[in-house]
Amino acid sequence: MDEPQITPELIEAHGLKPDEYESILEIIGRAPNFTELGIFSAMWNEHCSYKSSKKWLRTLYTEGAQVICGPGENAGIVDIGDNQAVVFKMESHNHPSYIEPHQGAATGVGGILRDVFTMGARPIAAMDSLSFGMPDHPKTAHVVKGVVEGVGSYGNCFGVPNVGGEVRFHPSYNGNCLVNAFAAGLIDSDKIFYSAASGIGMPVVYLGAKTGRDGVGGATMASAEFDDTIEDKRPTVQVGDPFTEKCLLEACLELMASDSVISIQDMGAAGLTCSAVEMGDKGGLGIKLHLDKVPQREANMTAYEMMLSESQERMLMVLKPEKEAEARAIFEKWDLDFAIVGETVAEDRFLILHHNEVKADLPLSKLASSAPEYDRPWVETPPAGAAEALPAIGPIAALEALIGSPNYAAKNWVFEQYDTQVMGDTVRRPGMGAGVVRVHGTPKALAFTADVTPRYVKANPFEGGKQAVAEAYRNLCAVGAKPLATTDNLNFGNPEKPEIMGQFVGAIKGIDAAVRALDVPIVSGNVSLYNETDGAGILPTPTIGAVGLLDSLDDLIAGLPSAGDVAMVIGETKGHLGQSALAFEAFGVESGDAPPVDLDAERRHGEFLRDNRNLVKSASDLSDGGLALALFEMAEAAGIGATVETDDIAQLFGEDQARYLVACSFDQAEALMAAARRAEVPLATVGRFGGESITFGAETAPMAELSTLYRSAFKAAIER
Repeated sequence: MDEPQITPELIEAHGLKPDEYESILEIIGRAPNFTELGIFSAMWNEHCSYKSSKKWLRTLYTEGAQVICGPGENAGIVDIGDNQAVVFKMESHNHPSYIEPHQGAATGVGGILRDVFTMGARPIAAMDSLSFGMPDHPKTAHVVKGVVEGVGSYGNCFGVPNVGGEVRFHPSYNGNCLVNAFAAGLIDSDKIFYSAASGIGMPVVYLGAKTGRDGVGGATMASAEFDDTIEDKRPTVQVGDPFTEKCLLEACLELMASDSVISIQDMGAAGLTCSAVEMGDKGGLGIKLHLDKVPQREANMTAYEMMLSESQERMLMVLKPEKEAEARAIFEKWDLDFAIVGETVAEDRFLILHHNEVKADLPLSKLASSAPEYDRPWVETPPAGAAEALPAIGPIAALEALIGSPNYAAKNWVFEQYDTQVMGDTVRRPGMGAGVVRVHGTPKALAFTADVTPRYVKANPFEGGKQAVAEAYRNLCAVGAKPLATTDNLNFGNPEKPEIMGQFVGAIKGIDAAVRALDVPIVSGNVSLYNETDGAGILPTPTIGAVGLLDSLDDLIAGLPSAGDVAMVIGETKGHLGQSALAFEAFGVESGDAPPVDLDAERRHGEFLRDNRNLVKSASDLSDGGLALALFEMAEAAGIGATVETDDIAQLFGEDQARYLVACSFDQAEALMAAARRAEVPLATVGRFGGESITFGAETAPMAELSTLYRSAFKAAIER
């Protein structure tokens, strides 16, 4: 088959700038052929090379006594004691999920699960952070239904509990949804597997499902903006099979236990190309591949298609040669492909052979660690002006505006489509704060959360970045867990626009300040740029996934308030309404600055809550919607009412940070007050739980009516 001629149009279609193509000519001393152009395109696109973000990612705090493996591997690893560790990461599958919602979201889940079990860990929990356009946008309902079905179908079939996450709606996501998938697994600290190849002449083995044409060019597509050609990109979306992935998990864990593996890497973005290059580059070796030996499910596939296919449920391994028969038998038992497709070589070469022809011969190190790196120009986000004065509104009407919106209504419609109990270790399911999963066979448990408030980040990237980490920290503390570490999923628009790059830089600086101050280092993550449609970018959305440890389930704060319990707030309330949920949901207003984040107060208040957990029945962090929304959610979950003496809107709906709402018996409340005085932590009684209504000052409404609105609003918005 004749290969296409390399033209400026073809180069541009592969996402390469003219100066990048000139660099390729200098590196290899000649013009690349079509397959080589595709390989450079895959490795040098934003999704794989992080060329716009590497400079700033290096500034993040990634260390700490608890960190076993930080960024650079398939997932991060953190020590949880007793020779055990938690492996976790968050990644995006944004563009594929907008083009083909079900498969895009499903394969996003599949990919993040592979990142975890590639390290040798058995997945124990999943989460998802989902951002959609407004419910009245003509495509939103289709995208929401497809994404939720995709997340649920893959995770449910694979058999991992979905224990948390978030769902938001905003006009900026109308043409570009965000699907950020998180997975965590458990591993023995002395049985971790890494991806760096070692040894010369070692067999390179292809594992898992066969290669097809699905997903060809997917990584390049993920690094481009959307326009009116979006439907043409549908073939770049992968197709997933969770049953095959479950078999692949079991086969890989059995293989690892057999002492057959030198290194192993999942085939994710850019498929065979990226996995082979990364393994070789990390080990300082070259790789030679024979594509005729690659298991294929479609006839007459070209070298270009095989190298760039993103077919799912595939892995690449460097094998101990003497273990070939044993390893092959394991994969045949699980009815999966096992094929020796190449070998490691001493030279710095990426040599691709197909039908006895050389289809690519490139310096391997130049494809990965020598990919372009840009110091993009950026401008600091200008200071936000004063918050717009909100029209008069009563506190009950304000609460109804929040709980009647899909952003703050109950998300049962979403998480009831997920299996939250599979494996039998889920202690706290989605719906109120962090999810909690028992560490099987031990007294310990792990808590998981994912958080960001994009309105804050747009108004003030530095404070918004800090707040995303702080809210994740609070959600873990609110269930009694000690926060351990974080992963990030940095979703932004076009980094070639200085104002967008400024958002990215500001958010990175804020995130770094917070993870240092709170000692929750970033151990893994993902950057997703070019989230724009027709030049309009999304809200900057740097999602933070966080993991915390409970040494014993006896330390868990997971009760519900009872009638007569005291409602108390840890932290200081000033009534910050800039960029608040109330302003947006009730009035469509997005003005003012993000709330300032005092990181010292965050740490002191979180530690105070954990140190005094025996004096607290129930706890919730205060964030979007402030005291009023948290009080309602806590009371509604318990099936009772609540009363707060004030009807001041700023006091009820302000979003000041470093605050928690706690429910205590009268005796507990007195003891907690004494402890707060000793610790010099602000603590105030704000009301009581009980009755059948929500009362704010002189205004009251039956809980039954409010609960009906809260429980029905999400479904009504999506299924109208």
